[in-house]
Parts: sequence; C-alpha cells; structure tokens
Amino acid sequence: MKISCSELKLLNVKNLKIGIATVGEKGLEDRVSETFGRAATYTIIEVKDGEITNVKILRNPAVSYEHGAGPIVAKMLIDKGVNLVVAGEIGPGVASILEHHNIEKVIFKAKTMVSEVLKELLKEGAR
Repeated sequence: MKISCSELKLLNVKNLKIGIATVGEKGLEDRVSETFGRAATYTIIEVKDGEITNVKILRNPAVSYEHGAGPIVAKMLIDKGVNLVVAGEIGPGVASILEHHNIEKVIFKAKTMVSEVLKELLKEGAR
C-alpha cells in the first residue's frame, strides 16, 4: 500500500526516528533502495523539532539470507526505536509487522536521494 506524505499521522510529532532503506553508506547523500528487506544499508535519521540531529548507517544483517530478510530487518529497526520507514517497496509481511508496532511506512521511488526524501517529509510536517 502506497502512503503519501500528507497521510502520515507522525509528521505532526516533534521527534521522529526515520529508517530509510538505502543502497550504500553515504548518509544523506545516499539513495533509496528498491526493496526494504534486501537493502544493503539503512540510514537512520533522528529529527527533533524539525531539525536533523543525528544520522547513523546500519548494515543489513540479513542481506545474504535466501528467505526472511524483511522480518529480521523490521525487528532491527523496531529495536532501534524507528517510527517511520521509507523504501522503494515494502512487502506485505513486513508491512504487517510494521503496522503491528505502529510504525508508519512511506514508499518513495527507488534511487531518490535521502536528502530529497527528508525535504519532502519535513515539508509535509510543517503544514
């Protein structure tokens, strides 16, 4: 299910922890991965009062798994306190896990720059 930024409930929250499925280790200059569970890395961005306060990159511990990578990564992000996930695609199993933990999800076109994703998310939150 594709959710537009304007539909997000969390964007009025002052503190966000965003997990973006990414292709490398370039932080804000990285690009969104095509899929959630098979992303090479996850760029974790902490936002407080509309300002980016921390950027961390986590490697995918299940990238080489033949099956079940998505749920493992979902648990990792849940344990890190993420409350918003962004990817090019999120499968139904992972979507269900995220929903169960009240984590919002947004689909962005693969290869979109992380900084552009943040601008769009934070712009929507300012409305």
